[in-house]
Amino acid sequence: MAEAWAIGPFTKLDAANPVLGPCADAHWYCPLAGNVAWEEKDVFNPAAVVRDGKVHLLYRAEDNVGRHLGTSRIGLALSADGVTFRREPAPVLYPDNDAQKGYEWEGGTEDPRVCATEDGGYVMTYTAYDGVKARLCVATSPDLRNWTKHGLAFKRMPELWGKAGAIVCRVEGERLVATRLGGKYWMYWGESYVFAATSDDLVDWEPVVHPAASAKPNQEGMPTTPDYTPRWTEGELGQTASEREALVSVIRPRTGRFDSVLVEPGPPAILTEHGIVLLYHGKNAQDGGDPRFPAYTYGVGQLLLDPSDPTAVIARPTEPFLHPDKPYEVTGQVGNVCFAEGLV
Repeated sequence: MAEAWAIGPFTKLDAANPVLGPCADAHWYCPLAGNVAWEEKDVFNPAAVVRDGKVHLLYRAEDNVGRHLGTSRIGLALSADGVTFRREPAPVLYPDNDAQKGYEWEGGTEDPRVCATEDGGYVMTYTAYDGVKARLCVATSPDLRNWTKHGLAFKRMPELWGKAGAIVCRVEGERLVATRLGGKYWMYWGESYVFAATSDDLVDWEPVVHPAASAKPNQEGMPTTPDYTPRWTEGELGQTASEREALVSVIRPRTGRFDSVLVEPGPPAILTEHGIVLLYHGKNAQDGGDPRFPAYTYGVGQLLLDPSDPTAVIARPTEPFLHPDKPYEVTGQVGNVCFAEGLV
């Protein structure tokens, strides 16, 4: 990727990859399921944070138990060089007998994104999956090990399908620190389109909606039109065409490109001298996609956005800067996938 504003270049370390794999010997007592091999099936989709000179990898792990082909939990592994990792013996964020059980059980806690906060702590966005619907949630921690759950990111819209919360950050030394733009924190999120949201405290978020969608929610907590007729209805993914049109979409899939099926935010977005840089995933269509890549291939692209209007795209290259071309990317839990959720 030749753009002067883009992050990179990146080199795949073939001799080291994959740096983490499933572990059948890691047993842990789950408060909801009893003794489980909590990372026996898969480990994937990690966030990455540098703290005290070490890379902290917060990764999604699945067991082989339950109705949904495994419950997901978030584990922690540490590395001094970003290549060789030592795992913590137990997950650090998981479904429990708490206020979030109804959202998290028994699909689990998935796909973390993590950044630092102004007070020296950390904030995580993650997906709570009950087996039917995915909801974007928030947790905070002083040390990346002990996490406090704060529930839904979009509390006024509890039935909104949400994933992949990438908070806009600035770079401070080895840290990515959540930063305000125009007095608000900003986050990119979504799984079909990339949407935006704002917050005053990094915990409670409001999706950016078109003016036609009233600020007054209906009884389900969803935006309504000015006459208070529900604007959104629940669809296969919780986002029908009408629901997506109520939200301000930052980007959408592109016909003929690597991102022709869906787009989804990656790691925290970075505020640079050029603008906001967002890494994102794109999925290739079987028909009408980029013929150079197999159908349903996931590649990773970059966007440049305007800090004065974080929903405005300045530049969007046509090519992914990462795509699956290595044996460890072409085969796996899902074949032909490159995902980016951590950035250090």
